[in-house]
Amino acid sequence: MSANSFSTLPQHIAIIMDGNGRWAQKRHMPRTVGHAKGAAGVKALVESCAEKGIKYLTLFAFSTENWKRPADEVSTLMGLFVQYLEKEMGALAAAGVRLKVIGDVAGFPAELQTRIHAAEVATQNNQAITLTVAANYGGQWDVVQAVKNWQAANPSADVASLTQDQLAQHLSTVGMPDVDLLIRTGGEQRISNFLLWQAAYAELYFTDVLWPDFDQAQVDHALHWYAQRTRRFGLINEQIARI
Repeated sequence: MSANSFSTLPQHIAIIMDGNGRWAQKRHMPRTVGHAKGAAGVKALVESCAEKGIKYLTLFAFSTENWKRPADEVSTLMGLFVQYLEKEMGALAAAGVRLKVIGDVAGFPAELQTRIHAAEVATQNNQAITLTVAANYGGQWDVVQAVKNWQAANPSADVASLTQDQLAQHLSTVGMPDVDLLIRTGGEQRISNFLLWQAAYAELYFTDVLWPDFDQAQVDHALHWYAQRTRRFGLINEQIARI
C-alpha cells in the first residue's frame, strides 16, 4: 500500500517487538525459534516503511533487562544480530537504509561491536530511511548518559542551567525527530523503559498480535489508526485549528 493511501503518516515509528517466545511456545517449539522468525520479518518491514515515505524506524531489539533471560536465549539474540548484519545489511544499504545502533554496545562481544561499527559507517550517507536498533538500551540509561555527556561538554556549567533542548542534544537519538507512533505487539500495554524522553508525545498503539505475525496488513492497520488520531501536544482543539 502506498503512502497516498494514508491521510497522515508518522515521521518516526518505534516498535517494541514483543511475543517471539510465546509465538514459538504456542507451536511447541523453543523460544529461540520465535526470535529467529521475528528477525526474519524485519527486512520487509524496513523496506515497506521506506516505500511509504516514513523516514525513521526504531526497533527495540535488546533491553538492558534482557540480560536476565536464560543464557541460551541471550546467545541466540546476539547471534541473530550478527547474522542480520551479515546477511541483510548489504541489501538494505543498497535500498538507501542508514543503520544506527543506540544503547550500551560496549557490553556486547567484540565481534558484534566491530560489525555494528562497520555497518554504521558503510550506511552513514544513506537517506531513504534511518533504521535505528536499540540494543542493550534503556530509556533511563539514555537520560542519565545524556546528563553525563552534557556535563562533560560543559565542565564549568552549573546543572541548574541545563535546559530540555540542551539535554536533547546529548541523547542517543540526537538529530532524529521524536517518536510519533510507538507500537507494541504481543498484548502488553506498557513501554518498558523504551525511548522514555523521545516518546513523550507519541501515540501508543498496542496490539495482541505476536511479533512474528505482525505482517504488512498489521502495519497498515496501525497506520490507519494513527491517521485518525488528533495530536494536541498539550493544546486544545481550538488552538490546533488556528495553527
